[in-house]
Amino acid sequence: MEKIIDINVANVFEQYPMDYRQPLLQIRELIFNTAAGLTIVGELEESLKWNQPSYATKASKSGSPIRIDRFGDKKIALFFHCQTTLVEEFRALFSDIFEFSKNRAIVLDPDEELPINELCFCIEQALTYHKR
Repeated sequence: MEKIIDINVANVFEQYPMDYRQPLLQIRELIFNTAAGLTIVGELEESLKWNQPSYATKASKSGSPIRIDRFGDKKIALFFHCQTTLVEEFRALFSDIFEFSKNRAIVLDPDEELPINELCFCIEQALTYHKR
């Protein structure tokens, strides 16, 4: 897994209870690994937006940012820009796998195994949104 460079991002991850921290760090790793496999994405910027870990394709501007965080009291989520069609596309493909929040998030149960292949697809779509 990539080392967390930004101390503020590291602090946010440290503040999560372990049962949320582990799946969120796993999603973080999926984001970095997916980005590394896409040459058009280039370097990924990790920062905090609204005190949530955020991943943006600042250099290439190929994609739409992805944020990750807790969602409500018992869930976690990947958040996408609400003015994109991303969540609408994901809902059409994966309504039997994911729970969604309006047009902004994929909502997951941190106690269940992450659907890795489907998440990687969604992450790839977000990271290449402006190039499609």
